Amino acid sequence: MGVVEDAWTWLTTGANWSGDGGAAHRLGEHLYVSGVALAVACAIALPLALYLGHIGRGGALAVNISNVGRAIPVFAVLALFMMTPLRNSGYLPTIIALVLFAVPPLLTNAYVGMREVDRSVLEAARGMGMSGGQVFVRVELPLAYPMIMTGLRSAAVQVVATASIAAMVGLGGLGRIITAGFNTYDTAQVFAGAVLVALLALVVEGVLVALDRLLSPLRRRAVRTP
Repeated sequence: MGVVEDAWTWLTTGANWSGDGGAAHRLGEHLYVSGVALAVACAIALPLALYLGHIGRGGALAVNISNVGRAIPVFAVLALFMMTPLRNSGYLPTIIALVLFAVPPLLTNAYVGMREVDRSVLEAARGMGMSGGQVFVRVELPLAYPMIMTGLRSAAVQVVATASIAAMVGLGGLGRIITAGFNTYDTAQVFAGAVLVALLALVVEGVLVALDRLLSPLRRRAVRTP
């Protein structure tokens, strides 16, 4: 229990949270990198997956290509970028590596969600005179929403947990707390940094679950139904 107690002492010491190297600043850096990477991944993967799922063509190929990225370690991708001119571009190599890591779950879940919509429901919607756009917005998106949010939660937690690799190339984030602890043989600091990363991932998961329940189109329809 000594390490746990020492880590708790580290976490509750105000001096460890202040300044440019403090935990608060590192947390802000971690959120920035994770947020930008997730936003870019969503901007790339979701429109493509929803479109391919809607037209029903090319999606399987896109999913298979994106899943190749899962077989390549994120750190290996980052190491390759650090041997290019991008190494002088700040967080850009880390963000690109995280985007490549986040795209597969987003793309796969959104596409599968669209393709799993009951075809008879779509035919009924078209039979009622709905246009392709109306079917997409009023039928396919609401029914695919649970799978889309599952992919988003998975990608968000993975990105938050993996963004610590920025510290391996001398950049910021909560990973710097861990690497600094390794460099000074401070086991308590290493443990505290790992706890912060894990807690942040859990908080992100919880926030997205709450948003999922709040924004679910099916839940809103159920509430409006007498």
